[in-house]
Amino acid sequence: MAWNQPGGGKKDPWNEGGSGGGDQGPDVEAFLNRLKGNINRVFGGGGGGDGRTGQGGPNFMLIIGVLIALWFALDAWVMIDERQRGVVLRFGKFDRILTPGPNFKLPRPLESVTKVDVTQLRSISDQVRMLTRDENIVQIEFNVQYLVADPQLYLFGARDPDDTLKQAAESAVRDVIGSSEMDQVLTGERAALAAEARLRLQGTLDFYNTGLQVSVFNLQNARPPSEVREAFDDAISAREDKERIESEAEAYASKVVPEARGEAARIRAEAEGYKQSMIARAEGDAQRFSLLADEYRKAPVVTRQRLYLETMQDVLSRNRKVYAGDGGNVLYLPMEGGAPLPGGPGGRLPAATPLMPGLQGSSGAERDLRRPDRTGREEARR
Repeated sequence: MAWNQPGGGKKDPWNEGGSGGGDQGPDVEAFLNRLKGNINRVFGGGGGGDGRTGQGGPNFMLIIGVLIALWFALDAWVMIDERQRGVVLRFGKFDRILTPGPNFKLPRPLESVTKVDVTQLRSISDQVRMLTRDENIVQIEFNVQYLVADPQLYLFGARDPDDTLKQAAESAVRDVIGSSEMDQVLTGERAALAAEARLRLQGTLDFYNTGLQVSVFNLQNARPPSEVREAFDDAISAREDKERIESEAEAYASKVVPEARGEAARIRAEAEGYKQSMIARAEGDAQRFSLLADEYRKAPVVTRQRLYLETMQDVLSRNRKVYAGDGGNVLYLPMEGGAPLPGGPGGRLPAATPLMPGLQGSSGAERDLRRPDRTGREEARR
């Protein structure tokens, strides 16, 4: 029978299925009171009977205080290693950087700490093929070593800083190699190219806020592709031969040039000495002639006779000659360093007839000796 059926009287809609008014159905208030009593017993309460009164429950504020103290004690301190830096986020927003040592923070979830190793030397390597400025293909390996300089930017500046660095490094290498010629890449100029690529890479990393610092940038094993390696090996061999020949030529030049300069200096010194000696001799001869001319003006005959005798002595001393006259007399003129006497070391010749310019004679020898000037000059010319 429905609870709102007319004539049924006032009935409790929650006790429809019971007979009479003594058997009560589910009571919401009683259920809540029992639940409260159970909670009090769990926390050590002494609630009585059915738990309706709630008398004697624990001090909830004290329990909450103890829990908060334990919460702070267990999660409010963090230890940062010497190699690390701690990045603190407060409610998900960057707040500060923690230095090495014990540091205080608010417990989670109020603040969280992410530790970043800033002393670890990270490294990436790759091998790529690139086109040079003179349109040659070169295969080159590069290696980059870097550190975390800014932990905040490293965590939040870029989505993947390590991958960003790898792509930026390849871009920097392509830029540098593309502006260089093949010979520069294959020879010993790679160090300068690596330094330039490092500067460009660091500029790119700073622009993208990666928080990374490049410490070493190396360009390694630059070589042509395997398809054309033989041709490049021949070119490199020719270049090495050229350098070897140039080195040998420079060594020979460094040896010969000083010797030639020394020989030239010696010849110049000898020529200068010969020049000075000839000048001095010419000046002496000129002075002697001037003195002789003065003497000749003072005593012409005596000077002429003396000149004749000196000339004959000088000329005949260098000629092995003996003059014989018509009367059978032999004129012996002594010769310096000439042949020995006809009679041997002790031989003697007949007495010589002195022939002077003023004496008379009819022989050819006498006539020749009477002309001392012409004869002396002719003998001197011979």
